[in-house]
Amino acid sequence: MTPSDGFLPQSDALNARLHHMVPGGAHTYAKGDDQYPAGLAPVISHGRGAHVWDVEGNDYVEFGAGLRSVSLGHAHPRVVEAVTRELHRGANFVRPSVLEVDAAECFLTTVPTAEMVKFAKNGSDVTTAAVRLARAVTGRPLVAICRDQPFFSTDDWFIATTPMSAGVPRQIRELTIGFPFGDIAATKALLTEHADQIACMVLEPGGVKEPPPGYLTDLRKLADSTGCLLVFDEMITGFRWSAAGAQGLYGVVPDLSTFGKALGNGFAVSALAGRREFMERGGIRDRRERVFLLSTTHGAETHSLAAAMAVMQTYVEEGVSAQLHALGERLASGVREVARSMGVGEHLLVHGRPSNLVFGTLDSNGEASQAYRTLFLRQLISGGVLAPSFVVSSALTDSDIDQTVAVVERACAVYRKALDAGDPTPWLSGRPVRPVFRRFS
Repeated sequence: MTPSDGFLPQSDALNARLHHMVPGGAHTYAKGDDQYPAGLAPVISHGRGAHVWDVEGNDYVEFGAGLRSVSLGHAHPRVVEAVTRELHRGANFVRPSVLEVDAAECFLTTVPTAEMVKFAKNGSDVTTAAVRLARAVTGRPLVAICRDQPFFSTDDWFIATTPMSAGVPRQIRELTIGFPFGDIAATKALLTEHADQIACMVLEPGGVKEPPPGYLTDLRKLADSTGCLLVFDEMITGFRWSAAGAQGLYGVVPDLSTFGKALGNGFAVSALAGRREFMERGGIRDRRERVFLLSTTHGAETHSLAAAMAVMQTYVEEGVSAQLHALGERLASGVREVARSMGVGEHLLVHGRPSNLVFGTLDSNGEASQAYRTLFLRQLISGGVLAPSFVVSSALTDSDIDQTVAVVERACAVYRKALDAGDPTPWLSGRPVRPVFRRFS
């Protein structure tokens, strides 16, 4: 069953109730109904594997599940079994549980470039902790972030740089500066301009664009020569690039790195990892001034740590990173072929590493278009494909990929009609989808 009539009355009613009680109608902006075509923002009932069902009973092949966090598929048996074993043993104690020992050992074995690890619940907390630690280690105030990458934290030091900076003092905004991805000369110039002021460079080591050859190695050398720390945000790249993260794949070791998303397969767990000499500043065995690194009530909640261990073991034992790569290659090839055959190959673009694919929608002038994105999403959802991106999970089957490509082909036919008409509006059935980061609603 799919929403072929282009209308989801039960979901619409629940979305209205959500907006009445929850600012934005969702607990994550990227899940908001403004990110979906009008009337086609399904509210999910449940999921299994690579499929989800909405409250109307419609079945969708799902991509980008849980904002890329569910990389093994929903209700993965090994994860469910690991969590179930802990359900009747208690979730949180007044002292560390043995699972904290096991989970730390499992993580440091899986990501051997890290020497210590501390767990938390979300990516923002651990990335902000990395920034705080870098400032304490270096005694410097400025944070340099890769300005070509979309998101690092909900905290002020990053949100101040976005169009949604309301509520953040100007003085905080001035403490974060940007550098371009892949341009080592420009980054070196920035560090020279702010000599002895930059505490750390924060970036995703990979993303929609692969790092140019030697780029990450040069960043490592630049950090060493200027005395700042190199921080890898591995929320997406770990473990989609490899079980050891992008640092394991590219062979460049950061001073600090942060993990989340895939780490728990949907369960709330994140990690700050890094060199012992820096991480110990947040402990109780170091003689230097202490850093309030991470201290979260639920950081070591047993069910999420059990999930994380099951995820890491599955990635290593089953070669999940390679599976994701192969599935993504199959999907990208199919989408590009049908887009080309339907005459929209220069307008519907597939970008990124195969394990982390996104799509771009361009208008007749070759400009990025929210209207054409809306048209495309409407056709996908109506065909039973829920895909704000084409980020794959290992639960996808060849049949799921074939179904998705077939739906994309039908969507491309409509896309071509809109391009020929010079206006996609008749195919939108309402307002276009909107970017998350915008100053006004």
